Amino acid sequence: MKKFYKKIIITLFLIYFVGTVISQQRTLNQYQSEASAYSKQLESAKDTNDELTATKSNIDSTEYIEEVAREKLDMYLPNERVYIDIGK
Repeated sequence: MKKFYKKIIITLFLIYFVGTVISQQRTLNQYQSEASAYSKQLESAKDTNDELTATKSNIDSTEYIEEVAREKLDMYLPNERVYIDIGK
């Protein structure tokens, strides 16, 4: 009779142990996927930061000011030829 109870207790412990391991593995997988997503966000933020830093260092140059005036404000230098692509 004691052996029977012992086997039941060991079986219940093993079932609990396996259930706990599976639950923890699911949690670990979830954390790893979240870490991967955060790493991608961090890389994107670093790229954006690099672009903004480059723009910041270039913002006072004449070329940058002319480029912004042409692209965003549709302003051109006097006697400058402007070609418009009508295919767009």
